[in-house]
Amino acid sequence: MGMSLTTVADLRSTLGVGTLYPDATLQSVCDASDAVLLPMLWGKIAYAVAKSNTTTTATLYFENAHEFIVGDSVVITNCGSTWNGTKTITEITSDSITYTVSVASATDKATIAPFGIITGATTTDWTTDEAVLNASLMIAVEIWQARTATLSGSNLADFQPSPYRMSAQLLAKVRGLIAHALSPNSMVG
Repeated sequence: MGMSLTTVADLRSTLGVGTLYPDATLQSVCDASDAVLLPMLWGKIAYAVAKSNTTTTATLYFENAHEFIVGDSVVITNCGSTWNGTKTITEITSDSITYTVSVASATDKATIAPFGIITGATTTDWTTDEAVLNASLMIAVEIWQARTATLSGSNLADFQPSPYRMSAQLLAKVRGLIAHALSPNSMVG
């Protein structure tokens, strides 16, 4: 994963932990925050439900329409070694994309579980959006607290400890900050 929205230095400073924890430990929390937040933000992303290939092309299939066009360079993950990597789209339909590969044998259409992730270039740099950066930091702090605080450090109205710090309420806390940047695909439910 590239640079996280929340940097190790920002998280270290916010938590006030100095050099008590190694960078790698804090980076894992920053990466987890990105894994929660980035899919909620608007960008070129689609989820493949099935895949197939010939010896010269690979095809990924979608349940819903996608925003890619021929010539787009996309990063494909979680689809298998034949399909993964940075690829340039050579053909599209309303429910599939095709690109060039070179493999020894063809594969019939097969489902992907969990879904494959296809990410296209975005024109938005979320590292310059202060609301998004603050939302990322809030999520990172909550993740850290859930990992380190006794009983997750959350209390109910009657002051009894609660194990639900990492509940759906975590996203509700930051949704207002990122409302301007929410992907329509993340607003179901």
